[in-house]
Amino acid sequence: MAILADKFLIIIEMKIKKTQRAFEIVNFKDQHGTECSIQKSSSAMQDCIWFGSNKIGLKEFVAYRQPSAWVDRGDIDEHSMEHHFVANNRMHLTRKQVAKLLPILQKFVETGELS
Repeated sequence: MAILADKFLIIIEMKIKKTQRAFEIVNFKDQHGTECSIQKSSSAMQDCIWFGSNKIGLKEFVAYRQPSAWVDRGDIDEHSMEHHFVANNRMHLTRKQVAKLLPILQKFVETGELS
C-alpha cells in the first residue's frame, strides 16, 4: 500500500499475520509512530474487527510541573501497581459499521476532507 503524505511518497508495508489464536491481524504505526492494528475479532455473535492503537498511551498530569505538566507514563509496571485499571482504546466494529465508514475514509483519501 502506498500513501501520499506531505508531498512525499511513503511506502507502508502491511502484512497480514495470525495471532496466537489464529485470528488475522495487521500491525502498523500511525503518524506519531504509535503501534496500531486491525484484528479479526473472536466474537461469535457477528463478524467484527478490532481497530486502533495497541496501547492506551497513558499520560500523567501534574499542575505547574516544568517543563511540561503532561508526562507519558509508559514506564508503569502493571504488575507492581497498587490498583489495577482496565482501558481500551481500540474500536470493536461490525461489518455494517465499517461499510458506513468506508465512503468517509475514501473521500479523505481522495481529497483530504471528510465530506
